Amino acid sequence: MSGERIPPPPVDALDQATAELLRLASGSDGEPLLTIAVLAHHPPLVGPFLGWAAALALQGALSTRDHELLALRTARLCDSDFEWEEHVRYAEAAGLSAEEIERVRAGPDAGWGERERSLLQAADELHRDQSITDATWSALVAQHDRAAVVELLYVVGQYTMLSMVANAIKG
Repeated sequence: MSGERIPPPPVDALDQATAELLRLASGSDGEPLLTIAVLAHHPPLVGPFLGWAAALALQGALSTRDHELLALRTARLCDSDFEWEEHVRYAEAAGLSAEEIERVRAGPDAGWGERERSLLQAADELHRDQSITDATWSALVAQHDRAAVVELLYVVGQYTMLSMVANAIKG
């Protein structure tokens, strides 16, 4: 990982608990994601963040497919190549086709059904206005239970934050 404004701290410079958390958060290549690895510069944040992220991703009311639609759309809206590339792999694992992944780039009006369209529209509105219109809200509650609607707000918020972190670190 070269060229970052804030490179991850060397693993041997970390306390044992933080190093273990980073090991557990490693991707398929054995390396922790950059956005997590740099958080190790402030070790008290690593565990709580990973707990939050795991709960949101693994215990959520949204399906993994819906979660990844939101993550991808948010990464696209934030112009975060890092988050986009990371979530393409997760989206494929969640069953999204290559064609669907590319349609996420085009947005909610790119031939989606009402369910997916409402999610993508919500991501667009949250990004643009930091709010959701009444029309989109009505579409969301017609398609999703209350827990899923609340969760989507946090999913978009989390990937906005991670996109900002990745974009700032990469420069």
